[in-house]
Amino acid sequence: MLQPKRVKFRKMQRGRMEGNANSGNSVVFGDFGLKAMAPAWITARQIEAARRAITRHFRRGGQVWVRVFPDKPVSKKPLETRMGGGKAPTDRWVAVVRPGRILFEVGGVSEETAKRALYLAGMKLPIPVRTLSREARQEATTPDKEQDAHS
Repeated sequence: MLQPKRVKFRKMQRGRMEGNANSGNSVVFGDFGLKAMAPAWITARQIEAARRAITRHFRRGGQVWVRVFPDKPVSKKPLETRMGGGKAPTDRWVAVVRPGRILFEVGGVSEETAKRALYLAGMKLPIPVRTLSREARQEATTPDKEQDAHS
């Protein structure tokens, strides 16, 4: 399971998840990507389950890029423990995901296979997701030539 090798501090405060993703919000490595549509903490177990779903659907073909890493420790006290006694030890590691963040990218497979694999991965995640392709991103960012001629 994913977790950092070393951290400067063992425990971390909860923080905020408001706003959209500023980085990691476009398909860069592969041909298709899985985009988060809501803010959430995604655990290392959920990331691994989604990655396994993608690779299992590919049957040793294609390539998968995991674009998120669980680098935030979340602490949890044991059940039926009284209040107090300080902050609990680390229970799990999570990745803070904001809307617009690309979670996974795939390449080297057909569009139908990629979209089905990303759909299966989205079922393992606790947030709504959307599949998008690199071509759609390029068309959206490239201005029309007619507009360039008029300006």
